[in-house]
Amino acid sequence: MTDLEVLHELNRRYVRAAETSDVRWYEENLAEDFLASNPDASIVDREAFLARIARPYPGSNLEALDVRVRFFDALALVHAGFRYTKPDGQPGSGRYTDIYARRAGRWLCVSAHFNRF
Repeated sequence: MTDLEVLHELNRRYVRAAETSDVRWYEENLAEDFLASNPDASIVDREAFLARIARPYPGSNLEALDVRVRFFDALALVHAGFRYTKPDGQPGSGRYTDIYARRAGRWLCVSAHFNRF
């Protein structure tokens, strides 16, 4: 697979893992120094992010939209929108940017930023 194909596949699996609370996937694909910026303006480390992922996803039908991957040598940015169904049945949406770094021959997510609208 090309790097572009790998990043698109990682993005698909990232979204699926979020919806299914698949902590194992994140343990395998987040860098040890991973940080996430959340919609509430908090920044959490890998351990706190994994703890949050372990809780059941509150929505359903999570879908990535308009995925764009950009490469900067050993870094890749994945920009995308998303939509989902909130627990009350209302539609929800937002945007995210995930940053991947090539380390020891593979792409690991080192940072994520989320916004909901």
